[in-house]
Amino acid sequence: MIYTVECSYADAQTEAEWNDFYSLQKLPALISVGGFQTSQRFKALDAGVPVAVPVYLALHTIDGLGVLTGDDYREKGGGNFARWQQHITDWHRNLYACAQVAPALQAGDLLLVSPQGPGSLQQMGLSPLALEAVALEGCPPQRWMARLPAAQRPAMAALPPDVQAYEAMTEQLRSTVAPQGAC
Repeated sequence: MIYTVECSYADAQTEAEWNDFYSLQKLPALISVGGFQTSQRFKALDAGVPVAVPVYLALHTIDGLGVLTGDDYREKGGGNFARWQQHITDWHRNLYACAQVAPALQAGDLLLVSPQGPGSLQQMGLSPLALEAVALEGCPPQRWMARLPAAQRPAMAALPPDVQAYEAMTEQLRSTVAPQGAC
């Protein structure tokens, strides 16, 4: 399953410090939770117009919903946002059924996401991963995502209007513990 966490951050003075906290402390804490397989953070690109989605996206491949309700998650991965909470806006969490782990992006790659269907991504020559919401907010109910390698990165203006582009803020972290079940 793919667990998504999305938000924007409303205080420019502390945003860099918050990003350091999330990328350098929060993600390593999450990947240490039993049942987390991968974790990576992304930032939406705006292509010269305001972003219509939350600015930040974290993708985590997990074994299932039970991971998010377990003691290990509460002790190591949940919470820890008290200092930043007043500035976190447009916060959303979703759990999606998937056919594989979240794609790992390298420097220069883009993560392309569409809630409208796979068509636009397929027309770009990509093979999108289909996601079906199964828990938490459940909205959007479906999403399709694909990794666009840096060598194929188009001008941002060339993206279809139903596709949002994200760039990686971190490398994908991978658990060293064997998965508890299939994705």
